Amino acid sequence: MKPWDNIISEDEQRAYRAAGFGRPSGLGVRPALLIIDVQYRTVGTTPQPFWEAIKEFPTSCGETGWHAVANIQKLLAVFRAKNWPVLYPHVAPKKAAEGGRLAEKVPAIMNIPAHGYDFVKEVAPRDGDVLLPKKHPSAFFGTALASHLIDLQADTLIVTGCTTSGCVRGSVVDAFSLNFKVMVPQDAVYDRSQVSHAVNLFDMSEKYADVGTTESVIASLQKVGG
Repeated sequence: MKPWDNIISEDEQRAYRAAGFGRPSGLGVRPALLIIDVQYRTVGTTPQPFWEAIKEFPTSCGETGWHAVANIQKLLAVFRAKNWPVLYPHVAPKKAAEGGRLAEKVPAIMNIPAHGYDFVKEVAPRDGDVLLPKKHPSAFFGTALASHLIDLQADTLIVTGCTTSGCVRGSVVDAFSLNFKVMVPQDAVYDRSQVSHAVNLFDMSEKYADVGTTESVIASLQKVGG
């Protein structure tokens, strides 16, 4: 069962099939892992239900985020074992003059305590990983991500992190536009809205990416280079 099956009607899904959407792209031969915005400000320093988690950070997704972190750990272990590249697009602390339209739309994001920007320990970067501070939803906008991926000769991106409807989707669309193959593990991305999470996964699966469980993505990755 897909995350969107109880939200997107069977008739609407058939309409996409009839138009030829949703075909799988598969993996290339040089995958890279993106871990987007997995910082304490998006999950909280400890797993808590959403309404408790936002007392610490108003931008937290709570326990939903921690469930995804556990699956990101599994993917990260595969990439570490194979010595494949891992890249960390992440929100950098914002100064008042840099807020732009985001500060107008979501002013709470301008007042996150400094430790909220720390990477979640369980999936934190290590020496040799690529860190990419960003100030906008897409990991490609205003960053050197595309340049790094070209240098790494990556042809496939495994996109994890948050939010599904925001920075993940924005990055997936840009990656697709730049002709990368894209896979999104549905349980290794997260959002504060489960409806938005599911609908955006459906839309990405139909147009821009292959979407599956972490276990199915890992099974595909294990075949690369084998």
